[in-house]
Order: sequence, then structure tokens, then C-alpha cells
Amino acid sequence: MNSLSQTFSITLMNLQNLPARLGASLVIVVGIAGVVAVLIALLSMAKGFEGTLQGSGDPGTALVLRMGSDTEMASTLCSSCLGMLREKPGVAQTDQGLLIAGETYVITDIPKRANNSPANLPMRGVEPRSFLIRDEVKIVEGRNLEFGKFELIAGVKAANQFRGLDIGNRLKIRGASWEVVGLFEANGGIFESEAWVDNTVLVSNLNRDGYNLAVVKLASPEDFDSFNDALKKDPRLESEAIRVSQYYSEQSKSVTALITNFGYSVGIIMAIGAIFGALNTMYSAVSTRSVEIATLRALGFGPVPIVISVMVEALVLAMIGGGIGATLAYLFFNGYTASTMGDAFSQVSFDFAVTRDLIMRGIIWSCALGTIGGLFPAILAARQPVTVALRGR
Repeated sequence: MNSLSQTFSITLMNLQNLPARLGASLVIVVGIAGVVAVLIALLSMAKGFEGTLQGSGDPGTALVLRMGSDTEMASTLCSSCLGMLREKPGVAQTDQGLLIAGETYVITDIPKRANNSPANLPMRGVEPRSFLIRDEVKIVEGRNLEFGKFELIAGVKAANQFRGLDIGNRLKIRGASWEVVGLFEANGGIFESEAWVDNTVLVSNLNRDGYNLAVVKLASPEDFDSFNDALKKDPRLESEAIRVSQYYSEQSKSVTALITNFGYSVGIIMAIGAIFGALNTMYSAVSTRSVEIATLRALGFGPVPIVISVMVEALVLAMIGGGIGATLAYLFFNGYTASTMGDAFSQVSFDFAVTRDLIMRGIIWSCALGTIGGLFPAILAARQPVTVALRGR
């Protein structure tokens, strides 16, 4: 019998005997399932947060911020800046004029539904053209705000997270009473975590002059460089443009990296425990079958097929655990809504995203754990002297 036939025969026999070692086998399965489930759940949090921010980006739309400003709230633009921006090349135009809008971005404290504790709600002052530029925003309940009035529309995720954002309610914000008149969606993007109001009314209420930023729809994404170059050359503006897609990608990096690193750190700690559990189980399996393995060696079975058979057994158990862990993570966490601190310390609501890529990472982790957990017991099984093993020592 050649090595391939020997390997197949021993492996098949080992797998057929798994039910007889069910308790020991479950140690590996449950341990690795826990590692994979926790790892995927934590990484899906990072993936969901990243997707929410990057999903708000359009390469054909640019933000104009004051030179050196990293966030919308840290930026300021003068009240006459919009007129200067309209002179620049590359701006899209419709029958309603050039697609440029000034916006104000502030945060305010609103009680959360879950525990009634105050949290930061982003509040964006917008102009009518903001809805033409950010055309992903769609009213799904109630109506749009009427400009010139103290009216407010809320993103659906903000309405689910904060108290008082139900249609018809009035909120005392920044010394004024705002009526909630509608709810909107934005393709799952970050704007769903905001409240929008009339920019002119908001600026007047805050006793401000000017804007935090301007949002610009470009005639085409290729016009960005010429538009930005014109901004930088104008000494009156002291501003620069950034693509919306790039802005939100940069805003998501630090939080995404923090969650990802935390997820892998927890995963590694749990993986070490799972490896020791797998090692203990496989060593016990090899020890209790030492006479059986020695008998196979005495009958002419080589050490390599024995090593491979033990490795395959560990891998099968690990992959079963990985599959269970990935399934549990998908069932319990995919689409789960959470919130964390985002740009300018504002609350950002997002959905956990258990993607195919994360499931594959979890399965790969389970295979790696199974390989490490089965390797040393497999080598022990192959190297144990036949005469010693046959005596049951």
C-alpha cells in the first residue's frame, strides 16, 4: 500500500471514530468557534464604521475648508466666500444655478433613547442647493424643511438613537425651539446620524457671520485639480478643496484602525487559549490511541501518513468550529446598529457589517489554529517508538 493510500485509510478511520471522542472533540470546536465569532464581530464593527463614512463620499463632490483645517467644525469661511467660489472653474451648473452651497456644522447635546444620557448630535445648517449636491439624501417620512423657519429634519439613525427626534416634536436647541418635520435616509451614510436645518436660520440664531464650509458639485471628477488650484491661487479665500470621498476616508482611518487593532489583540489572546485547548485535546487523543497507532506502524504504515491523518483531524475540527463561529457572528451581529465617536467628537451611528471577506479571515484563522494545535501531537504520534507504544506506555 503506497503512502497516499495509507494516508487516506488512516484519515478515514480517524474521522469515523470522532463520535467516540465527541467530548474531547467539542473542546476544539467550541474553543475555535468562540475565537472566530469574537474576531469577526469586532472586525465587522470596524468594517461597518468604515463603510458608513466612506459610503458618504462622492468623487465628483468637493468640500471647501479653510487652509489647514482637518474637520468641518474646525473650518471657517467668510460670508462673501461663496461669491468668490462661483468664479472658479469646474463647478457644475443646472437651471437653478451653480451647485455650490454654504453649510454650518455644530454639535449639540440631546438625550439618548437607551439611557437618557446626553450625547453629541451633529447639526448641519444647509441651503436649498445642498439637496441637489448631496442627492443621496431622501425624505422617507414627513416632509422636507421649509427654509426660513425653525424646522428640522433628522437622519433615520439619529432618530433611532436620540430622544425627541420624532416627527411633530419640538426641541430646545441652542436657545431656540425647532420643530421636527421629517426623517431622511442617505444610502446608509454618515448624514443619517445628523440633523439638518436651514443654514440662514441657524447662523442667525448662533449670532455668526459666514459658514464652516462650502460643498461643491463638480462638472466631472476630473475637474477637481483645476478647481483646487484656482482656490489655492486666490489669496482672498485662504482655503483648499478636498474630495468628499477622501475626506471621509481620512476621518474613518483612526477609529477603524483602533477597532481593528483591538479586535486582533482580543483574537490573539483568545487564540492562545484555543491553541492550548487543541493541543491538550490532540495530545490526549494521541495518548489514548498510542497502541492503535503503534499497531499501524508495526503493520507497515509510515510515519508521514500518521502525521497527516492527525493534522487532518485537527483541521476538520477547527474548520467546523470556524464555520460555527462565522455563522454565529453573521446571525447575531450583521446589521446590528451601534454608535461611536466620529468627526469632531460627534456620535456616528453605523451597522456592523459581516462581509464575505471577514468570514474568510475567520475560516483562515480557524485553519491556522487547527494546524498549530495538531502539528506537535502529530509529530509525537509519528516519533513514538513502536515497542514502547505497544506496551501501552
